[in-house]
Amino acid sequence: MKIQKSFSEPYDNGVLYIVPTPIGNLEDITIRALRILKEADLILAEDTRNTGKLLHHFEIKKPFLSYHEHNKLERREAILAKLANGEKLALVSDAGMPGISDPGYDIVKSVIEEDVPVIVLPGASAALCALVGSGLPTEQFYFYGFLPRKKKDRDDALERLKKQDSTIILYESPYRLSDTLSDLLESLGDRQISIARELTKKFEEFTRGALSDVAKWAEDRTFKGECCIVLEGKIWTEEENWWDPLTLKEHVERIAAIEDISSKEAIKVVAKERKIPKREVYQAYHTD
Repeated sequence: MKIQKSFSEPYDNGVLYIVPTPIGNLEDITIRALRILKEADLILAEDTRNTGKLLHHFEIKKPFLSYHEHNKLERREAILAKLANGEKLALVSDAGMPGISDPGYDIVKSVIEEDVPVIVLPGASAALCALVGSGLPTEQFYFYGFLPRKKKDRDDALERLKKQDSTIILYESPYRLSDTLSDLLESLGDRQISIARELTKKFEEFTRGALSDVAKWAEDRTFKGECCIVLEGKIWTEEENWWDPLTLKEHVERIAAIEDISSKEAIKVVAKERKIPKREVYQAYHTD
């Protein structure tokens, strides 16, 4: 176990700052983010051209090191060496919070494993903006990101999403939006949806309504800007139970996790909910 006290003492060694950047409107960068970018010894950028424009706008001059999906493995050792040498690095993505649907997760994990502090700054997030503006429930939500491109992987993902009763958040390219809406309608059935495009920009747009109507509306349209899809979770009918899609073992594991009880106690709960003998649940749990 390791405990990081982020601000209890000055850092004599290196530190990695996670710095969110605006998702469209440059006014959405924080004063603290600008300070960290000015103080950093080096900025790790997903796309140095995009980040260069941002820093130029705020008159910040700092050296860059590209860090993206295609070079993250070869960059890892160089980044860790700089941190070990006491440098303060700032990680940014093209837009929004680094580590969400980009390779930032990998370097954060590696840095933590080396016992180097990671300090995350709050800031812009397309997923949260789209969720709050959707008008759909926000108490529980499930962020998936981009759906897989390959059909089998995509079908598997949609099958899992079909059982999700929390509000679902997806990212999608404008070029694949119509196809994705059709896939969602076919796999998950009709439900309420919100599509946020060009968030925080001049042409920001929210499209809300039934998935069937929105999918039909999108068929012959051309879109611009990354899209954030917010989809209503599964509504369970009186004839259905939330645990119907689960195996007995999965049901026991879910109950144990939700209620923070032992598997022995969870087996009793499952047997009662399903109105079946406890020994049947016990056998399924210990043999599956």
